[in-house]
Amino acid sequence: MQSDVAYAICSMNDIPSRQARGFQLAVVADDGTARPWPIFVLRWGRQVFGYVNRCPHDGVNLDWERNQFLDSNGTRLMCGKHGALFELGTGLCVDGPCKGRSLTPVALTVLDDDICVTGVTLVEDGEPVLDDDA
Repeated sequence: MQSDVAYAICSMNDIPSRQARGFQLAVVADDGTARPWPIFVLRWGRQVFGYVNRCPHDGVNLDWERNQFLDSNGTRLMCGKHGALFELGTGLCVDGPCKGRSLTPVALTVLDDDICVTGVTLVEDGEPVLDDDA
């Protein structure tokens, strides 16, 4: 079940323009269990784009170093493991082993200068998170 709630995850000022930042969140799955939900947010001026931090090639995180999501030119998102390149605004892979596939988008909105995720139910602070890897 999708939520109509907007969850503020950071301020616009927390992410410099033309940079991205990763977040380790937990989402409530359809079966009611909590699942890890690693995402990242890219800010480009006043625009923000969000994607699940998972390469469609083999499921690894994109950032090769904490919060390093962009190629050396700063014009494409890049998977640090295999070098796949993705369009900033669409998440479409334009070069690499997953060419033609896309990153999973995350619905974002900006409210009172806060970047918020929408369309999901997050586990909020203080709620227990079930971790199947524990």
